[in-house]
Amino acid sequence: MRLKDLPKEERPRERVKQYGVEALSNVELLQILLQSGTQGKDVKVLSEEVLLYLMREEIPTLEELKQIRGLGEAKALSILATMELGKRIFLSPEKRKERITTARAAYHYMHHFFYGKKQECFYCLYLDYQNYPICSKLLFQGTSNKSTVHPREIFKEAYRSGAYGIICFHNHPSGFVEPSEEDRKFTKKLVEIGRLQNLPILDHIIIGNQRYYSFKENFEI
Repeated sequence: MRLKDLPKEERPRERVKQYGVEALSNVELLQILLQSGTQGKDVKVLSEEVLLYLMREEIPTLEELKQIRGLGEAKALSILATMELGKRIFLSPEKRKERITTARAAYHYMHHFFYGKKQECFYCLYLDYQNYPICSKLLFQGTSNKSTVHPREIFKEAYRSGAYGIICFHNHPSGFVEPSEEDRKFTKKLVEIGRLQNLPILDHIIIGNQRYYSFKENFEI
């Protein structure tokens, strides 16, 4: 079944015109993108199957999407391109000027960078004197269970950007956000260097499985 074969009142495009795009479900949004199903599988069923892949913690690859019967390479590429475009626009600094005053706000500002990552990544968010973001930077991407970054790189970027404060982030692909002893030692070292250089480490946040651990919230900074 194709979209044009649906009753008019059930067609996602008609519903957008009548109610606005916000009224559509995720499946209906995918129906607009896919436009048609395949033999033995209508566009709604195909959209439901694709959505299951997209709702996973890890972003599916092109080859994984192509394994869904009825989803050829062209449609799979369209889906991946749409996701990447949305992520880039949403993460654009011009679109996301907000003051970062809590660990939760910092987490919501940065957690999209870690979506689908299978390796540990270490980012820093650099803030101005009013705690508004200046820039964020990926400083290291490591293995599935370890990332290593030298403090020099963290503070060099802070001076380059004119930052007044730094929030560090890294992810645990396992989803377990409790810091390791190595995490704690490294954070303590960064805090000490920041005090000496009058460039404070405001927090270190570990991200995993849509959760986070804040050193500041847990009184470790």
